[in-house]
Amino acid sequence: MKFGLRYCNTGRYIDPAKAVELVQAGEEAGFESAWTVEHTVVPEGYQSAYPYSDDGKMAGGHDDVPLPDPLIWMAYVAAATSRINLATGILILPQHNPVITAKQIATLDFMSGGRVLLGIGVGWMREEFEALGVPFDDRGARTDDYVGAMRALWSQEKATYDGEFAKFKNIYCRPQPVNGSVPIIIGGHTKVAARRAGRLGDGWFPARGAAPELVALARKTAEENGRDPDALEITTSLPDDMDQIPALAAAGVNRILVPVTPMAGLATRISNPDDVKNWRDILDKYADL
Repeated sequence: MKFGLRYCNTGRYIDPAKAVELVQAGEEAGFESAWTVEHTVVPEGYQSAYPYSDDGKMAGGHDDVPLPDPLIWMAYVAAATSRINLATGILILPQHNPVITAKQIATLDFMSGGRVLLGIGVGWMREEFEALGVPFDDRGARTDDYVGAMRALWSQEKATYDGEFAKFKNIYCRPQPVNGSVPIIIGGHTKVAARRAGRLGDGWFPARGAAPELVALARKTAEENGRDPDALEITTSLPDDMDQIPALAAAGVNRILVPVTPMAGLATRISNPDDVKNWRDILDKYADL
């Protein structure tokens, strides 16, 4: 079982020194990864319903919560660490130009020694898409297309891609990722997200626990698409009762994320870098699951 730190670019950790302290402590304690979140902008008074709260609003009740760009935040702490993986959980992919994003991700992966995990989602806030000038209604199809385009740029010597939303021919995009690609982890706690993970993801990250029926759907979809269902890595939230961790491992969960701030309504399980260090024994206890 792998363990990661979650919501690392929020709260007190928007401060550069505290960000480095957190991720260095996580690396020293044995955490495998540090995960960031993204909203480029949050329009005041948005009416789109946040899917993970009863009132349809993000945690905190404020629209003006500071939230650093995840890739830049990750690049900053990458320079102060050497082993811990750096992940987005998630990057709202259809809001980004896929060629530029592929370049940024590959550069960060190359310069960090192959430590990037790219968690992606389709997004839920229509008002944010409108502010960015990006269509909202085709975001699912756009996401699928962008994944194909980025993988072409990462893996082909001279990349060519002819998709619905991304097209290019015989282009060089250097540097390429250290391991030939970057793992793409599909975020979302829906049947649609589970199927997307099975079709084209290297992993799946349901935001609120890995429901067995959705895990089964993701793996079944992978098999139906000629992919190895057992290769699909499952990431989920830390359960309220840590005695449930062996059962999660038995159900096929590979990674558990521990919140470091109360983002998205989840209780903070690690309040400061000193708390991170105290998790060493817990990580050792479950390492062999």
